[in-house]
Amino acid sequence: MVLTGTRWALPVYALCKIVQFAFPAFWVVAVEQRRLSLLRWPGRPGRPGAWIGFGSGVAFLALLAVARPALLRLAAAAGAPAAVAAKLAAFGIRDLSGYLALAVFYAACHSLLEEYYWRWFLFRHLRRRLPVSAAILLSSLAFAAHHVLVVGQLLGGYDATTWLLAGAVALGGAVWAWAYHESGSLYGPWLGHALADAGLLWLGWQIWRVGGA
Repeated sequence: MVLTGTRWALPVYALCKIVQFAFPAFWVVAVEQRRLSLLRWPGRPGRPGAWIGFGSGVAFLALLAVARPALLRLAAAAGAPAAVAAKLAAFGIRDLSGYLALAVFYAACHSLLEEYYWRWFLFRHLRRRLPVSAAILLSSLAFAAHHVLVVGQLLGGYDATTWLLAGAVALGGAVWAWAYHESGSLYGPWLGHALADAGLLWLGWQIWRVGGA
């Protein structure tokens, strides 16, 4: 956010992501002194978690479709098209093909990395020390916290709408933590997260297009 519009934005963002997603693996190997199997850590697809994840993703897409006109009006009034254009320009994205590549990466890959960090690592470790309900609550609030900054930047402030949308993120995190708890697998949460991200990126494209992309 601070470096948007400078040549440092992309490398600093990439470095932060590398540190974030490398930390759980470092913790497991260096602190817990356990082997980390890249083939086994997502778990096996489990029916309860898969249905919970799929259902949450479909429900979010339906809600987004209904709320789309209001969200586009809200985004336009808050100057979000310019903010989205500036953020995409920092990533060197200026046309549809670049946006599609970014969308595929975030919906398919980044969503899995976030589930690995927030559910497999953070929630799973909290669950060892706290009741499941408390672990779900804390991990979901942490998951939503950085989204407050993202939404606030797009909407130009931190009013009730920003907190309401961040609360929706926390609710999604809680559902995906529950799906992981029920199945011991990341496939369900990943599916729900991927569908939610795909819907948000579809909305983001429309906001960007309004801004004259």
